[in-house]
Amino acid sequence: MYRKLYVSACILLGVIPAKASDKTEKRDKPNIIFILTDDQRWDALGYAGNKDIHTPEMDRLATDGIYFRNAFVTTPISAASRASILTGLYERTHGYTFGTGNLPDEYMEISYPVLLRQQGYQTAFFGKFGVEYPQAESIFDTAEIYDRDNDKGYYFKTIGKDTVHLTPYTGYLAQQYISGIPTDTPFCLSLSFSAPHAHDPAPEQYFWGEEAGKLYRDITIPAPLLAEDHYFQALPQEVRDGFNRVRWTWRYDTPEKYQYSLKGYYRMISEVDHEIGNIRRVLEEKGIAENTIIIFMGDNGYFLGERQLAGKWLMYENSLRVPLIIYDPRYRIHRDVEEAVLNIDIAPTLLDIASVKIPAIYQGISLCNYYQPEQETPRRNAILFEHLWDLPAIPSSEGVRTNEWKYFRYRFIDAPEELYNLKNDPLEIKNLATDPGYQKVLSDLRNQCDHFIKQYKDNRIKK
Repeated sequence: MYRKLYVSACILLGVIPAKASDKTEKRDKPNIIFILTDDQRWDALGYAGNKDIHTPEMDRLATDGIYFRNAFVTTPISAASRASILTGLYERTHGYTFGTGNLPDEYMEISYPVLLRQQGYQTAFFGKFGVEYPQAESIFDTAEIYDRDNDKGYYFKTIGKDTVHLTPYTGYLAQQYISGIPTDTPFCLSLSFSAPHAHDPAPEQYFWGEEAGKLYRDITIPAPLLAEDHYFQALPQEVRDGFNRVRWTWRYDTPEKYQYSLKGYYRMISEVDHEIGNIRRVLEEKGIAENTIIIFMGDNGYFLGERQLAGKWLMYENSLRVPLIIYDPRYRIHRDVEEAVLNIDIAPTLLDIASVKIPAIYQGISLCNYYQPEQETPRRNAILFEHLWDLPAIPSSEGVRTNEWKYFRYRFIDAPEELYNLKNDPLEIKNLATDPGYQKVLSDLRNQCDHFIKQYKDNRIKK
Protein backbone atom coordinates (compact mmCIF):
# COMPACT_ATOMS: atom_id res chain seq x y z
CA MET A 1 0.00 0.00 0.00
CA TYR A 2 2.72 2.44 0.99
CA ARG A 3 4.71 1.73 -2.16
CA LYS A 4 1.64 2.50 -4.30
CA LEU A 5 1.07 5.80 -2.48
CA TYR A 6 4.73 6.73 -2.89
CA VAL A 7 4.75 5.95 -6.62
CA SER A 8 1.54 7.92 -7.11
CA ALA A 9 3.03 10.90 -5.29
CA CYS A 10 6.17 10.73 -7.41
CA ILE A 11 4.14 10.76 -10.61
CA LEU A 12 2.25 13.85 -9.45
CA LEU A 13 5.55 15.56 -8.66
CA GLY A 14 6.99 14.84 -12.08
CA VAL A 15 9.48 12.40 -10.52
CA ILE A 16 10.42 9.00 -11.90
CA PRO A 17 10.68 6.82 -8.78
CA ALA A 18 13.29 4.20 -8.15
CA LYS A 19 12.57 0.60 -8.93
CA ALA A 20 12.09 -1.73 -6.02
CA SER A 21 15.38 -3.33 -5.01
CA ASP A 22 16.44 -6.52 -3.31
CA LYS A 23 17.55 -4.69 -0.18
CA THR A 24 16.71 -6.72 2.87
CA GLU A 25 14.11 -5.40 5.26
CA LYS A 26 16.54 -5.61 8.16
CA ARG A 27 19.77 -3.68 7.90
CA ASP A 28 22.23 -2.55 10.50
CA LYS A 29 21.11 0.85 11.71
CA PRO A 30 23.85 3.31 10.81
CA ASN A 31 24.54 6.48 12.75
CA ILE A 32 23.71 9.73 10.97
CA ILE A 33 25.16 13.21 11.32
CA PHE A 34 23.31 15.95 9.45
CA ILE A 35 25.25 19.22 9.25
CA LEU A 36 23.51 22.42 8.16
CA THR A 37 25.20 25.78 7.59
CA ASP A 38 23.43 29.14 7.47
CA ASP A 39 23.69 31.13 4.20
CA GLN A 40 26.41 29.01 2.57
CA ARG A 41 25.83 29.09 -1.16
CA TRP A 42 26.74 26.28 -3.55
CA ASP A 43 30.11 27.57 -4.72
CA ALA A 44 31.47 28.57 -1.31
CA LEU A 45 33.30 25.27 -1.35
CA GLY A 46 36.66 24.24 -2.76
CA TYR A 47 35.26 21.14 -4.43
CA ALA A 48 32.77 23.30 -6.36
CA GLY A 49 35.70 24.98 -8.09
CA ASN A 50 36.26 27.92 -5.75
CA LYS A 51 40.03 28.54 -5.83
CA ASP A 52 40.02 31.05 -2.97
CA ILE A 53 38.15 29.30 -0.15
CA HIS A 54 39.84 26.82 2.21
CA THR A 55 37.49 23.88 2.91
CA PRO A 56 39.61 20.70 3.00
CA GLU A 57 37.20 18.69 5.18
CA MET A 58 34.12 19.51 3.13
CA ASP A 59 36.14 18.75 -0.01
CA ARG A 60 37.19 15.41 1.44
CA LEU A 61 33.56 14.48 2.11
CA ALA A 62 32.72 15.37 -1.50
CA THR A 63 35.72 13.52 -2.91
CA ASP A 64 34.90 10.36 -0.96
CA GLY A 65 31.12 10.62 -1.20
CA ILE A 66 28.26 11.81 -3.35
CA TYR A 67 28.39 15.46 -4.41
CA PHE A 68 25.22 17.04 -5.78
CA ARG A 69 26.13 19.74 -8.30
CA ASN A 70 22.56 20.99 -8.61
CA ALA A 71 21.11 21.07 -5.12
CA PHE A 72 18.48 23.70 -4.43
CA VAL A 73 16.23 24.94 -1.66
CA THR A 74 12.55 25.22 -2.48
CA THR A 75 12.33 28.51 -0.56
CA PRO A 76 15.41 30.77 -0.38
CA ILE A 77 14.93 31.93 3.20
CA SER A 78 16.07 30.18 6.34
CA ALA A 79 12.80 29.79 8.29
CA ALA A 80 10.77 28.21 5.49
CA SER A 81 13.73 26.21 4.19
CA ARG A 82 14.41 24.70 7.62
CA ALA A 83 10.75 23.78 8.02
CA SER A 84 10.94 22.06 4.64
CA ILE A 85 14.10 20.21 5.68
CA LEU A 86 12.37 18.97 8.83
CA THR A 87 9.12 17.92 7.18
CA GLY A 88 9.96 17.00 3.58
CA LEU A 89 7.28 19.45 2.42
CA TYR A 90 7.06 22.63 0.39
CA GLU A 91 6.31 25.93 2.12
CA ARG A 92 3.03 26.01 0.20
CA THR A 93 2.06 22.87 2.14
CA HIS A 94 3.49 23.33 5.65
CA GLY A 95 2.67 27.05 5.54
CA TYR A 96 5.54 28.14 7.75
CA THR A 97 7.80 31.14 7.31
CA PHE A 98 8.65 34.25 9.31
CA GLY A 99 5.60 35.88 10.82
CA THR A 100 3.24 32.90 10.55
CA GLY A 101 3.45 31.79 14.19
CA ASN A 102 4.61 28.37 15.29
CA LEU A 103 4.99 25.42 12.95
CA PRO A 104 1.74 23.49 13.53
CA ASP A 105 1.97 20.27 15.58
CA GLU A 106 0.60 18.15 12.75
CA TYR A 107 3.68 18.98 10.66
CA MET A 108 6.21 18.60 13.45
CA GLU A 109 4.73 15.17 14.17
CA ILE A 110 5.90 13.95 10.73
CA SER A 111 9.34 15.60 10.99
CA TYR A 112 12.38 13.38 10.60
CA PRO A 113 13.63 13.71 14.24
CA VAL A 114 10.24 12.71 15.62
CA LEU A 115 9.90 9.68 13.33
CA LEU A 116 13.50 8.53 13.88
CA ARG A 117 13.07 8.77 17.64
CA GLN A 118 9.85 6.75 17.47
CA GLN A 119 11.78 4.01 15.67
CA GLY A 120 14.51 3.69 18.29
CA TYR A 121 17.10 6.22 17.17
CA GLN A 122 18.72 8.44 19.77
CA THR A 123 18.26 11.96 18.44
CA ALA A 124 20.24 15.09 19.26
CA PHE A 125 20.30 18.68 18.05
CA PHE A 126 22.80 21.47 18.67
CA GLY A 127 22.68 24.97 17.21
CA LYS A 128 20.20 27.17 15.37
CA PHE A 129 16.78 25.55 15.01
CA GLY A 130 15.35 28.43 13.00
CA VAL A 131 11.73 27.29 13.22
CA GLU A 132 9.37 28.64 15.85
CA TYR A 133 8.17 25.72 17.94
CA PRO A 134 8.02 26.18 21.73
CA GLN A 135 8.73 22.52 22.51
CA ALA A 136 11.56 22.19 19.99
CA GLU A 137 14.13 20.78 22.41
CA SER A 138 11.63 18.18 23.65
CA ILE A 139 11.35 16.47 20.26
CA PHE A 140 14.97 15.30 20.65
CA ASP A 141 16.50 13.04 23.28
CA THR A 142 19.30 15.58 23.70
CA ALA A 143 19.23 19.19 22.53
CA GLU A 144 20.58 22.67 23.06
CA ILE A 145 19.17 25.35 20.78
CA TYR A 146 20.89 28.72 20.36
CA ASP A 147 21.70 31.34 17.75
CA ARG A 148 23.38 34.72 17.45
CA ASP A 149 22.57 37.11 20.28
CA ASN A 150 21.60 40.69 19.46
CA ASP A 151 24.18 42.16 21.81
CA LYS A 152 27.10 39.77 21.74
CA GLY A 153 26.83 38.28 18.29
CA TYR A 154 28.70 35.04 17.81
CA TYR A 155 30.47 35.21 21.18
CA PHE A 156 28.13 34.29 23.96
CA LYS A 157 28.46 30.61 24.81
CA THR A 158 30.81 29.51 27.55
CA ILE A 159 33.00 26.49 28.11
CA GLY A 160 34.42 26.70 31.61
CA LYS A 161 35.58 30.28 32.06
CA ASP A 162 35.93 31.00 28.35
CA THR A 163 33.44 32.84 26.20
CA VAL A 164 33.55 31.16 22.81
CA HIS A 165 32.38 31.59 19.25
CA LEU A 166 29.29 29.58 18.36
CA THR A 167 31.09 27.53 15.71
CA PRO A 168 33.62 25.83 18.04
CA TYR A 169 30.91 25.62 20.69
CA THR A 170 28.69 23.60 18.35
CA GLY A 171 31.67 21.42 17.42
CA TYR A 172 32.47 20.92 21.10
CA LEU A 173 28.91 19.78 21.90
CA ALA A 174 29.00 17.37 18.97
CA GLN A 175 32.28 15.83 20.10
CA GLN A 176 31.03 15.47 23.67
CA TYR A 177 27.84 13.82 22.47
CA ILE A 178 29.62 11.35 20.19
CA SER A 179 32.14 10.48 22.89
CA GLY A 180 29.43 9.73 25.41
CA ILE A 181 26.80 7.82 23.45
CA PRO A 182 26.85 3.98 23.72
CA THR A 183 28.21 2.28 20.62
CA ASP A 184 25.24 -0.11 20.44
CA THR A 185 22.74 2.75 20.10
CA PRO A 186 22.10 4.23 16.64
CA PHE A 187 21.90 7.99 16.70
CA CYS A 188 20.95 10.89 14.46
CA LEU A 189 22.84 14.03 15.40
CA SER A 190 21.69 17.26 13.73
CA LEU A 191 24.18 20.14 13.84
CA SER A 192 23.03 23.56 12.73
CA PHE A 193 25.83 26.12 12.57
CA SER A 194 24.87 29.80 12.64
CA ALA A 195 27.90 30.50 10.46
CA PRO A 196 28.45 32.01 7.98
CA HIS A 197 25.36 34.16 8.55
CA ALA A 198 26.27 37.82 9.04
CA HIS A 199 25.34 39.44 12.35
CA ASP A 200 23.16 42.20 10.96
CA PRO A 201 22.93 44.50 14.01
CA ALA A 202 26.73 44.80 14.25
CA PRO A 203 28.81 47.16 12.07
CA GLU A 204 31.39 44.37 11.60
CA GLN A 205 28.76 41.97 10.20
CA TYR A 206 31.10 38.93 10.22
CA PHE A 207 32.82 37.45 13.27
CA TRP A 208 35.53 34.79 13.32
CA GLY A 209 38.15 33.40 15.68
CA GLU A 210 41.84 34.17 15.87
CA GLU A 211 43.07 31.19 13.84
CA ALA A 212 40.60 31.79 11.02
CA GLY A 213 41.75 35.40 10.91
CA LYS A 214 45.09 34.21 9.54
CA LEU A 215 43.36 32.89 6.40
CA TYR A 216 42.92 34.92 3.20
CA ARG A 217 45.18 37.77 4.33
CA ASP A 218 47.34 37.75 1.24
CA ILE A 219 44.72 37.32 -1.48
CA THR A 220 42.41 39.65 -3.33
CA ILE A 221 39.06 38.05 -4.04
CA PRO A 222 37.78 38.77 -7.57
CA ALA A 223 34.94 41.26 -7.90
CA PRO A 224 31.43 39.78 -8.26
CA LEU A 225 29.88 38.99 -11.61
CA LEU A 226 27.05 41.20 -12.88
CA ALA A 227 28.24 44.06 -10.66
CA GLU A 228 27.63 46.80 -13.23
CA ASP A 229 24.88 49.36 -12.66
CA HIS A 230 22.66 48.19 -15.51
CA TYR A 231 22.12 44.77 -13.90
CA PHE A 232 20.88 46.48 -10.76
CA GLN A 233 18.74 48.97 -12.67
CA ALA A 234 17.03 46.10 -14.53
CA LEU A 235 15.51 44.83 -11.26
CA PRO A 236 11.99 45.86 -10.16
CA GLN A 237 11.90 49.08 -8.16
CA GLU A 238 10.72 47.22 -5.05
CA VAL A 239 13.80 44.98 -5.18
CA ARG A 240 16.09 47.96 -5.75
CA ASP A 241 14.60 49.61 -2.66
CA GLY A 242 14.42 46.43 -0.56
CA PHE A 243 16.55 44.52 1.93
CA ASN A 244 18.74 42.95 -0.76
CA ARG A 245 20.03 46.42 -1.57
CA VAL A 246 20.18 47.64 2.04
CA ARG A 247 22.37 44.72 3.03
CA TRP A 248 24.56 45.30 -0.01
CA THR A 249 25.31 48.76 1.36
CA TRP A 250 26.31 47.17 4.66
CA ARG A 251 28.71 44.67 3.10
CA TYR A 252 29.75 45.32 -0.49
CA ASP A 253 29.29 48.91 -1.62
CA THR A 254 33.02 49.70 -1.58
CA PRO A 255 35.93 47.48 -2.67
CA GLU A 256 37.26 47.55 0.90
CA LYS A 257 33.97 46.41 2.43
CA TYR A 258 33.64 43.75 -0.25
CA GLN A 259 37.07 42.26 0.53
CA TYR A 260 36.42 42.41 4.28
CA SER A 261 32.97 40.80 4.01
CA LEU A 262 33.95 38.06 1.55
CA LYS A 263 36.98 37.12 3.60
CA GLY A 264 34.85 37.12 6.73
CA TYR A 265 32.25 34.92 5.03
CA TYR A 266 34.96 32.51 3.87
CA ARG A 267 36.68 32.50 7.27
CA MET A 268 33.47 31.51 9.02
CA ILE A 269 32.93 28.67 6.54
CA SER A 270 36.53 27.55 7.10
CA GLU A 271 35.83 27.43 10.84
CA VAL A 272 32.88 25.10 10.25
CA ASP A 273 35.16 23.04 8.04
CA HIS A 274 37.67 22.74 10.89
CA GLU A 275 34.95 21.50 13.25
CA ILE A 276 33.92 18.84 10.73
CA GLY A 277 37.49 17.56 10.87
CA ASN A 278 37.37 17.46 14.68
CA ILE A 279 34.08 15.55 14.61
CA ARG A 280 35.40 12.99 12.16
CA ARG A 281 38.47 12.48 14.32
CA VAL A 282 36.25 11.65 17.34
CA LEU A 283 34.27 9.20 15.21
CA GLU A 284 37.52 7.45 14.30
CA GLU A 285 38.73 7.38 17.89
CA LYS A 286 35.45 5.87 19.06
CA GLY A 287 35.56 3.25 16.30
CA ILE A 288 32.23 4.17 14.72
CA ALA A 289 33.37 6.16 11.68
CA GLU A 290 32.69 3.28 9.28
CA ASN A 291 29.04 3.12 10.36
CA THR A 292 28.34 6.85 10.52
CA ILE A 293 26.85 8.65 7.51
CA ILE A 294 27.52 12.37 7.20
CA ILE A 295 25.21 14.67 5.22
CA PHE A 296 26.25 18.27 4.68
CA MET A 297 24.05 21.07 3.31
CA GLY A 298 23.45 24.83 3.28
CA ASP A 299 20.02 26.19 4.25
CA ASN A 300 19.80 28.66 1.35
CA GLY A 301 21.96 30.37 -1.23
CA TYR A 302 23.33 33.88 -1.05
CA PHE A 303 24.12 36.97 -3.12
CA LEU A 304 27.75 38.02 -2.75
CA GLY A 305 27.44 41.33 -4.56
CA GLU A 306 26.01 40.07 -7.85
CA ARG A 307 23.49 42.56 -9.33
CA GLN A 308 24.62 44.87 -6.49
CA LEU A 309 22.67 42.75 -4.01
CA ALA A 310 23.24 40.88 -0.76
CA GLY A 311 21.16 38.27 1.07
CA LYS A 312 18.85 35.71 -0.50
CA TRP A 313 15.04 35.61 -1.04
CA LEU A 314 14.97 36.04 -4.84
CA MET A 315 14.38 33.39 -7.48
CA TYR A 316 17.82 33.68 -9.10
CA GLU A 317 20.27 30.78 -8.87
CA ASN A 318 22.46 32.74 -6.42
CA SER A 319 19.95 32.39 -3.62
CA LEU A 320 18.45 29.01 -4.53
CA ARG A 321 21.51 26.83 -5.07
CA VAL A 322 23.33 25.24 -2.11
CA PRO A 323 26.07 22.70 -1.38
CA LEU A 324 24.93 19.14 -0.65
CA ILE A 325 27.12 16.12 0.07
CA ILE A 326 26.31 12.62 1.32
CA TYR A 327 29.21 10.58 2.65
CA ASP A 328 28.23 6.99 3.40
CA PRO A 329 31.31 4.94 4.35
CA ARG A 330 29.39 1.68 3.90
CA TYR A 331 29.48 2.26 0.14
CA ARG A 332 32.88 3.12 -1.30
CA ILE A 333 31.35 5.13 -4.11
CA HIS A 334 32.17 8.60 -5.35
CA ARG A 335 29.86 10.34 -7.77
CA ASP A 336 29.12 13.86 -8.94
CA VAL A 337 25.36 14.02 -9.47
CA GLU A 338 24.00 16.39 -12.10
CA GLU A 339 20.26 15.87 -11.48
CA ALA A 340 18.41 18.52 -9.49
CA VAL A 341 17.81 17.64 -5.83
CA LEU A 342 16.09 19.64 -3.10
CA ASN A 343 16.06 20.46 0.59
CA ILE A 344 12.75 18.57 0.88
CA ASP A 345 14.75 15.43 0.02
CA ILE A 346 16.66 15.50 3.31
CA ALA A 347 13.89 14.12 5.55
CA PRO A 348 13.04 11.14 3.31
CA THR A 349 16.75 10.42 2.84
CA LEU A 350 17.38 10.32 6.59
CA LEU A 351 14.41 8.01 7.11
CA ASP A 352 15.48 5.75 4.25
CA ILE A 353 19.00 5.47 5.67
CA ALA A 354 17.46 4.36 8.97
CA SER A 355 15.02 1.92 7.27
CA VAL A 356 12.08 3.96 8.53
CA LYS A 357 8.94 4.17 6.39
CA ILE A 358 8.70 7.44 4.49
CA PRO A 359 5.32 9.14 5.04
CA ALA A 360 3.17 9.20 1.92
CA ILE A 361 2.59 12.92 2.39
CA TYR A 362 6.29 13.74 1.91
CA GLN A 363 6.99 15.65 -1.29
CA GLY A 364 10.73 14.97 -1.30
CA ILE A 365 12.44 11.77 -2.44
CA SER A 366 15.20 9.67 -0.93
CA LEU A 367 18.65 10.45 -2.28
CA CYS A 368 19.99 7.04 -1.25
CA ASN A 369 19.08 5.90 -4.75
CA TYR A 370 22.00 7.88 -6.12
CA TYR A 371 24.62 5.65 -4.55
CA GLN A 372 23.16 2.43 -3.21
CA PRO A 373 23.55 -0.58 -5.55
CA GLU A 374 20.78 -1.72 -7.89
CA GLN A 375 18.85 1.53 -7.58
CA GLU A 376 17.43 3.57 -10.43
CA THR A 377 18.03 7.23 -9.77
CA PRO A 378 15.00 9.56 -9.69
CA ARG A 379 14.67 12.46 -12.10
CA ARG A 380 12.62 15.63 -11.78
CA ASN A 381 11.09 17.20 -14.84
CA ALA A 382 10.33 20.50 -13.13
CA ILE A 383 10.70 22.14 -9.71
CA LEU A 384 8.60 24.76 -7.98
CA PHE A 385 10.39 27.54 -6.10
CA GLU A 386 8.53 29.95 -3.85
CA HIS A 387 9.03 32.70 -1.30
CA LEU A 388 5.66 33.42 0.30
CA TRP A 389 6.52 35.86 3.10
CA ASP A 390 4.41 38.95 2.43
CA LEU A 391 6.95 41.60 3.40
CA PRO A 392 7.26 44.66 1.13
CA ALA A 393 11.03 44.96 1.65
CA ILE A 394 11.49 41.39 0.36
CA PRO A 395 9.06 41.00 -2.56
CA SER A 396 7.33 37.62 -2.57
CA SER A 397 7.83 35.49 -5.68
CA GLU A 398 7.32 32.05 -7.17
CA GLY A 399 8.48 30.15 -10.21
CA VAL A 400 9.44 26.93 -11.95
CA ARG A 401 12.81 25.54 -13.05
CA THR A 402 13.59 22.75 -15.49
CA ASN A 403 17.02 21.62 -16.66
CA GLU A 404 16.83 24.19 -19.46
CA TRP A 405 14.45 26.91 -18.33
CA LYS A 406 13.70 29.20 -15.37
CA TYR A 407 10.40 31.07 -15.09
CA PHE A 408 9.37 33.26 -12.18
CA ARG A 409 7.04 36.08 -11.23
CA TYR A 410 6.49 38.41 -8.31
CA ARG A 411 3.26 37.94 -6.41
CA PHE A 412 2.27 41.33 -4.97
CA ILE A 413 4.10 43.94 -7.03
CA ASP A 414 3.62 45.17 -10.58
CA ALA A 415 6.70 43.64 -12.20
CA PRO A 416 7.19 41.71 -15.43
CA GLU A 417 7.54 37.95 -15.54
CA GLU A 418 11.06 36.62 -16.09
CA LEU A 419 12.15 33.74 -18.33
CA TYR A 420 15.71 32.49 -18.80
CA ASN A 421 17.30 29.75 -20.88
CA LEU A 422 19.68 28.27 -18.30
CA LYS A 423 21.68 26.28 -20.84
CA ASN A 424 22.52 29.30 -22.97
CA ASP A 425 22.31 31.91 -20.21
CA PRO A 426 23.32 30.37 -16.85
CA LEU A 427 23.83 33.81 -15.26
CA GLU A 428 20.19 34.71 -16.02
CA ILE A 429 20.98 37.89 -17.89
CA LYS A 430 18.59 37.94 -20.88
CA ASN A 431 14.92 37.91 -19.93
CA LEU A 432 13.04 36.21 -22.77
CA ALA A 433 9.53 36.64 -21.34
CA THR A 434 8.55 39.31 -23.87
CA ASP A 435 10.28 37.65 -26.85
CA PRO A 436 7.62 36.47 -29.35
CA GLY A 437 9.68 33.35 -30.11
CA TYR A 438 9.34 32.03 -26.56
CA GLN A 439 5.68 32.60 -25.75
CA LYS A 440 4.83 28.89 -25.79
CA VAL A 441 7.66 28.13 -23.38
CA LEU A 442 6.47 30.99 -21.18
CA SER A 443 2.88 29.76 -21.24
CA ASP A 444 3.83 26.14 -20.53
CA LEU A 445 5.98 27.08 -17.54
CA ARG A 446 3.37 29.50 -16.22
CA ASN A 447 0.81 26.68 -16.36
CA GLN A 448 3.23 24.27 -14.70
CA CYS A 449 3.79 26.80 -11.91
CA ASP A 450 0.03 27.18 -11.41
CA HIS A 451 -0.38 23.39 -11.35
CA PHE A 452 2.29 22.95 -8.67
CA ILE A 453 0.82 25.73 -6.55
CA LYS A 454 -2.62 24.16 -6.51
CA GLN A 455 -1.22 20.68 -5.92
CA TYR A 456 0.94 21.63 -2.95
CA LYS A 457 -1.74 23.82 -1.43
CA ASP A 458 -4.23 20.97 -1.71
CA ASN A 459 -1.77 18.66 0.07
CA ARG A 460 -1.99 20.52 3.37
CA ILE A 461 -2.84 18.34 6.33
CA LYS A 462 -6.50 18.72 7.19
CA LYS A 463 -7.06 19.49 10.85
